[in-house]
Amino acid sequence: MDTAVQPRIAHLRVNGERLWASLMELAQIGATPKGGVCRLALTELDKQARDRVIGWARDAGLQVTIDQIGNIFMRRAGRNPALPPIMTGSHIDTQPTGGKFDGNYGVLAGLEVVRTLNDHGIETEAPIEVAVWTNEEGSRFVPVMMGSGVFAGAFTLEHAYAATDTEGKSVRAELERIGYIGPQRPGDHPVGAYFEAHIEQGPVLEDHDKTIGVVTGVLGIRWYDCTVTGMEAHAGPTPMALRRDALQVATRLMQEVVACAQRHPPHGRGTVGMVQVHPNSRNVIPGQVKFSIDLRNASDAECERMDADIRAAAARLAAETGLGIDIALVSSYPAQPFHPECTAAVARAAQQLGYSHMPAVSGAGHDAVYLARLAPTGMVFIPCKDGISHNEIESATPEHTTAGCNVLLHAMLERAG
Repeated sequence: MDTAVQPRIAHLRVNGERLWASLMELAQIGATPKGGVCRLALTELDKQARDRVIGWARDAGLQVTIDQIGNIFMRRAGRNPALPPIMTGSHIDTQPTGGKFDGNYGVLAGLEVVRTLNDHGIETEAPIEVAVWTNEEGSRFVPVMMGSGVFAGAFTLEHAYAATDTEGKSVRAELERIGYIGPQRPGDHPVGAYFEAHIEQGPVLEDHDKTIGVVTGVLGIRWYDCTVTGMEAHAGPTPMALRRDALQVATRLMQEVVACAQRHPPHGRGTVGMVQVHPNSRNVIPGQVKFSIDLRNASDAECERMDADIRAAAARLAAETGLGIDIALVSSYPAQPFHPECTAAVARAAQQLGYSHMPAVSGAGHDAVYLARLAPTGMVFIPCKDGISHNEIESATPEHTTAGCNVLLHAMLERAG
């Protein structure tokens, strides 16, 4: 980089007020009475939001490309057009009771990076791109992270097109209806590196009073269905010692799920979120209990150890009680570490800008998970109040949105040259 430009770069800061105003304006599309946003993927409201963001991109001089799954790429030219772009972005679809920041912040932070470079006449060696990924939330269509998943080849375009909502409307038909099937084949779009700014969606940064989370990766996930089988019997005549109570054994195993996570720190997670009791009658001893198990950790090796741990606990309980316990793996998502150079770039930017920061892992999935399969990838987290997300009261501060965007700016500039 030109030595005359370097001091200008070091002092470069985004316009935090402009970023905040854009976030608040976009949040009006699908605004809810409680202050959140309901803007489901491929609805008319999603179209309006896409149109608004593209309008802002064109105002900033960006070239817009749309692919066949509706992903949007907004490109700022670099000095060397042969270089793959340094990309950032996220999504603008929301949960039915979504907030103003989940996904939206990453897209508009990327747009603010571009606006800031324009304001200061900074030219990068590699192009800069801002992406809007289709149907990240998966609240209307599954699979989740659909646009980035098709882009990365995790599943086919045909599989995504065939997905339907509760009314039987397909992804392909809805993309056509809102006018967002573009000509480019998903994946026929180079990526030099990818950064994603996001609210944490958890309480760790706030609990540690840190402004920036330097995200090292995304937790691996194992989902199981567990069935404990005993014997239904009358609650009155059956003595305690002679019962084959499936629920009592199931609750012991549920406690083991939590204990398993605690035995695999610091990133072990264990959750039971769904329980079905049969026959679910007040005066009948439960004969069968089905429940979900969600295990997570930062590496596939740790996920494997947790798998062995919970299966061993189930085997011990079955031997002790004589009840049948079956644990079936129903879904598995590998852990996704982020690229060391991108993680280091985020950490250096936070350090140089004087923001308090700490390493962080993401317990939730993001489009960055799929992009990391294609190119060096990193994420920037900022706190959200009380760690609450996927909720209309989801909240972040202008101070933190500005800080995260400044870190994004400098991390991207380091990669873009």
